[in-house]
Amino acid sequence: MAPRVGVLALQGDVVEHVRVLRSLGADASAVKTRAELDAVRGLIVPGGESTTVIRLLDRFGLSEPLRTRVECGMPFWGTCMGMIVAAHDVAGLEQKTLDLLDVTVRRNAFGRQIASAEVPLAIPVLGTDPFPGVFIRAPWVERSGPGVEVLATLAGHPVFVRQGNVMGTSFHPELTNDVRLHAYFLGMLLPYGEGEASGAGDATGPVGAPGVASGAGGMAGDIGSPDSRDSGVIPRSSGSRPRS
Repeated sequence: MAPRVGVLALQGDVVEHVRVLRSLGADASAVKTRAELDAVRGLIVPGGESTTVIRLLDRFGLSEPLRTRVECGMPFWGTCMGMIVAAHDVAGLEQKTLDLLDVTVRRNAFGRQIASAEVPLAIPVLGTDPFPGVFIRAPWVERSGPGVEVLATLAGHPVFVRQGNVMGTSFHPELTNDVRLHAYFLGMLLPYGEGEASGAGDATGPVGAPGVASGAGGMAGDIGSPDSRDSGVIPRSSGSRPRS
């Protein structure tokens, strides 16, 4: 039976996430109500504006049910803004979060819109091929607690972290043609009792997807060289999408 996965549909790249999940065999749908949240076995929170999304979660009565589901083991993945929403706190700001992930994040850490870029990332849990990391007004992790695994870094800062059933990425995998991170997330649903999607890998090891090379390419645009990861500077990419 295909795993039923939700994408929070208050802001962000909902359609893009749903498309990738369905390509991997998951039963993916948008989540905007408590009933829709109750129906899924895992949730992705896409990019957007974090303070707005927190207010909308409260307004629609989703904050506490979501927090309870995650505390009971439901897999959760926050991308870009979604990682900010999941964090323990936000550096330099008194900003409300869901406090699902023991990290401190800094908003817009890699620069504003003009600094958006695609950078190849080394992510060993996904295999040896670099992953195309699309950074758009992206946060980074400034502090991670003892229970947090750092799975990828850029410019000396964590950009992919996991703590049990919660994971966060500073970048936007849904804007690339590389499905490995979505497959990795689907693998996290298996211990939660919802069957395996086509292409969903083991949550603790390298994963791939049928018919997709492990180094599947990403967006159009200039790709930053591996050396840029050591320089602390993200090169600009003419293919980066504008964000609000």
